[in-house]
Amino acid sequence: MILSISGVVLLGIVVFIFFRKDGLKASHACICALFGFYLASTAIAPSIKAGGESLASLLGGIQF
Repeated sequence: MILSISGVVLLGIVVFIFFRKDGLKASHACICALFGFYLASTAIAPSIKAGGESLASLLGGIQF
């Protein structure tokens, strides 16, 4: 659950930055959001979630 919220916040910040730099128009942001909602309901969603969890564990294991 923490990974989901962090991912949503991170992606929201990226979309906001793109929107502020005029690289992403408001209509494009809406399309991206709709695509994300539709993608979450497909059969590939568990694979995407597993990939995100794997990436998070990889990044969490880095020692500085």
